[in-house]
Amino acid sequence: MKKEKSCGAVIACNINNEDKILLIRHRNGGHWAFPKGHVEHHETEAQTALREIREETGLSDVCLDTGFRYVNTYSPKPGVMKDVIYFAARTQTQTVVVQEEEVLSYTWETPQKALTLVTFANDRHLIEAYLDYCAKKEKETGV
Repeated sequence: MKKEKSCGAVIACNINNEDKILLIRHRNGGHWAFPKGHVEHHETEAQTALREIREETGLSDVCLDTGFRYVNTYSPKPGVMKDVIYFAARTQTQTVVVQEEEVLSYTWETPQKALTLVTFANDRHLIEAYLDYCAKKEKETGV
């Protein structure tokens, strides 16, 4: 069984005094999900996530929160098992410049709306885990 590993993030931005998260529509398959991509060479998971975010969305001011680390494991094709590591992230920039080779479009949505838009159940579980993490963090820090 071949193993693959990708990294990405759930990216939040405060837009009109409301936190919204970034969804991208992937060209390969047309599904709504999050920026992510394969680990290259000797990158760390965080380095991969930041590079993929920059490549797919043009966002370069992203602050990664590695305190949230969520793993989706699935088989994208026979004989392959893939782990996708997701972190939480924030940006101040709401203007996205998509990588046209990989991304069809994007949208900033409330987490509740994002739950209805993501294509796959594992991404709904990711959003739920992200919301739980944010609620616990807010309760602990007051922020």
